[in-house]
Amino acid sequence: MSSVCFLGTSNAIPYKHHENTCLAIQHKAETILIDCPASPSPQLARAGIDPLAVNYLILTHFHPDHVGGVPLFLMNVWLMGRKEPLHIYGNSDCIDRLKELMNLYRWETWPNLFTIEYFEVPLENRAHVITINDLDIMAAPVKHIIPTLALSFSDSKTGGKMTYSSDTEPCEGVVSLAKNNNVLIHEANGDMAGHSSASQAGEIAEAAGVEKLVLVHYPETITEEELLEQACRTFSGAVIIAHDMDTMQF
Repeated sequence: MSSVCFLGTSNAIPYKHHENTCLAIQHKAETILIDCPASPSPQLARAGIDPLAVNYLILTHFHPDHVGGVPLFLMNVWLMGRKEPLHIYGNSDCIDRLKELMNLYRWETWPNLFTIEYFEVPLENRAHVITINDLDIMAAPVKHIIPTLALSFSDSKTGGKMTYSSDTEPCEGVVSLAKNNNVLIHEANGDMAGHSSASQAGEIAEAAGVEKLVLVHYPETITEEELLEQACRTFSGAVIIAHDMDTMQF
C-alpha cells in the first residue's frame, strides 16, 4: 500500500509547527519527494525518512516555497555521500529555471557529484510522469500564476488513488485527475488569484466524487474550525486538516 507523509502544510509563509507544503510519497522501497521548500532534510529526518532514500523529486512549479530548497537538498545528500542518480521532474518552465539556479551555484564543480537527471512533463491533461513499480504518476496543468502541475498517484495493485492540486484556482484539471479518487489533497490558501479557499476546495472535491478531502497550504490567519466549516459547506465527504508529520495511506 502507498502512503503520503505531510512534511509541511503551510502556505508560502511558514510558521511555528507548519513548514511550507511538501509531501513525501512512499511506495514499497521508494520515496518520492513532491516539491522542495527550505531544507527538507530535517523534516525527512523527523518523519523517519532517510534523505538518501529519495530517488525522485517532482516539482509542481517554480515558486520559492516549492523549489527554494532544491540546491540545499542536493548539497546535503551529496555531502552525505549519495552515489545513486536523482531524477527530477517538472514542467519545462520549472526545469529550465532550476537549471539556471543550479548554474549560479556552479554545481558542476562539486567533486564526485552524483548524476542529476531532468525530465520535462508536458502541460497536458493526464500527462504521464513516471511509473514506479505499481505506482502510476500522472499530471495536469492547473490555474496558477505561473505554469503549474497537479499530480495524481494510482496504485495499480491496491486500487488506491490520490490527487494533489498544488497551487491553483478551482479548475477542471484537478477535477479530471481526482475523479473518484480515495483522497484529494487540495490547497486552501484563500479565494484569490492563483489559489483556492477551503470552500472552493470542497466544491472541487464534490465535483470529482472523492471520498476524502485533505486541506493543505493554508495560512496561519484562519482557524482550523473555519477551514472545516467552509469545506463541509460544499463537500459531503470526510474533510481533514493536514498537519506537519501526518501520514496517510491511499
